[in-house]
Amino acid sequence: MTKPLMNTREVAEYLDINEKQVYALIKSKRIPATRVTGKWLFPKDLIDSWLLEDARAGLTEARQRSRKMGGAILAAGSNDPVLDVLQTSLRKNHPEFYIFSATTGSRDGLLALNAGYTDIAWTHLWDPHDDTYNIPYLAQYMPERRGVVVNLFYRDLGFLTVRGNPLGIQGFDDLAREGVRFINRQPGAGTRVLLDIHLDRLGIEKSRISGYEQEVFTHLEVGLAVLSGNADVGIASVAIANFLGLDFVPITRERFDMVLDQHTFFEKAVQVLMDVLHDPSFRQRVEGMSRYDFSDSGRILYAAA
Repeated sequence: MTKPLMNTREVAEYLDINEKQVYALIKSKRIPATRVTGKWLFPKDLIDSWLLEDARAGLTEARQRSRKMGGAILAAGSNDPVLDVLQTSLRKNHPEFYIFSATTGSRDGLLALNAGYTDIAWTHLWDPHDDTYNIPYLAQYMPERRGVVVNLFYRDLGFLTVRGNPLGIQGFDDLAREGVRFINRQPGAGTRVLLDIHLDRLGIEKSRISGYEQEVFTHLEVGLAVLSGNADVGIASVAIANFLGLDFVPITRERFDMVLDQHTFFEKAVQVLMDVLHDPSFRQRVEGMSRYDFSDSGRILYAAA
């Protein structure tokens, strides 16, 4: 077992390098170390943190170099069909750039951005205190980054049921009725955050909702669960309801943003993505997609001082 404090020989073995290289790292002040009674000691927890930060810095530097002339933009967070159109439009107009996007949920997208694992976070986290989206969560989920929040679109979110809404679902209190089977989203998803806020306001115990523990990661999976009969109701965007031929009971119109670090915002790849947002061919493709509102698309809503 590795000791909490390592000497020079032990840290060299831990890092699989020559002991002389350890002294070179000490001399250049590139490794966390302390000197006690003439001997160098290395706290293991600080060495592990140093290794992680060095790996993150290397990953960020490599991505920045690759995007000067082209390359990949990494994205994580929420999901929406519009993002698929945005990605294909980027590839069509600028084939030198790619977007690789992971559906993690809004909260985990911000956490990944803070950790340096992604360039962009897609997010729609509602804050009931200020009745706004995303900005109030930056200090909590990405404190190490100077964030920029850019609007992508507004969309309608609501309850999805089969045609005719046979159980008469109209509000959150209906989810706790006997015989109603719900399909939920994973913790940290913007839809899950909104659900939990409303349940707390109404004093509805989550244990009363049949299916609260049944979780999926995308709006499409919610719609498919309802369409297949595995659930009676779920919460998703109106676009999914229209695509699958389901009934839609509106809950709210929410703001869907992308969040990124200020340094990343000025990179060529991101600026090209911003251009695509205003491209007439992109707007034409998404105009008919289920009541999306692009009036603020591309607008910077917040930039950290």
